[in-house]
Amino acid sequence: MSSESIQPVPAAARGRGAAVFSPLYKQIKRLLLESLRRGEWKPATAIPSELELASRFQVSQGTVRKAIDELAAENLLVRRQGKGTYVATHHEPRSQYRFLRLLADDGAVPVAHSRFVDCRRVRAPAEIAARLGLKAGAGVVFVRRLLRFASAPVVLDEIWLPARMFRGLSYERLAAYTGPLYGLFESEFGVPMIRADERLRAVAADERSAELLQVQAGSPLLLVERVSYTYGDRPVEVRRGLCVTRGYYYHNMLT
Repeated sequence: MSSESIQPVPAAARGRGAAVFSPLYKQIKRLLLESLRRGEWKPATAIPSELELASRFQVSQGTVRKAIDELAAENLLVRRQGKGTYVATHHEPRSQYRFLRLLADDGAVPVAHSRFVDCRRVRAPAEIAARLGLKAGAGVVFVRRLLRFASAPVVLDEIWLPARMFRGLSYERLAAYTGPLYGLFESEFGVPMIRADERLRAVAADERSAELLQVQAGSPLLLVERVSYTYGDRPVEVRRGLCVTRGYYYHNMLT
């Protein structure tokens, strides 16, 4: 790319009904995403300056800035005043609760404490395999954990992860870990979670979940079903969270 112009989208990238042309900053955004996917810049490290990237891609600084602005809005990059732009990490306090949408009734963000109940390798049920893009019966790591807010159990998570991407993940490793779970996935397994799709529905607590969440069987719970993705829109986690909403509510801001 040697000039500020609109470039055609490669034929292989065109979908049915897709535009034939792509703005230049979108093309730069895709190139930056590819560098992130390849691990050229690791989480929590600085990316090159806008001037350096403009020179690298032979475009204007403004074009690079617009691409970075979009990635920052998507929480993939973080701008730090006077320091530069960094790859987002789940170890940052501002990112640790980005995927946890429960708030206390007074609007406060609860401090969560994990207690892991189970971690083992199993064969993926057909539905889980399909959501992870795996063959039915493929190996997955199954994790069950409780999240406690102010010492009370509030969320019971059941998590499925592709086994080949999370070799070495064990109950002992999880029990010894004190940071955010997505931070562990990012730093020790090289799998950053960058976005998630969620579905919510009301359910009744069965005997097992009622016992762990310390509620009566049949009590109303909020079920949050999540599929999390890493770079390349690759699904890498299926999670089902049963949430006690007495004293808490699910919060999402639509823009």
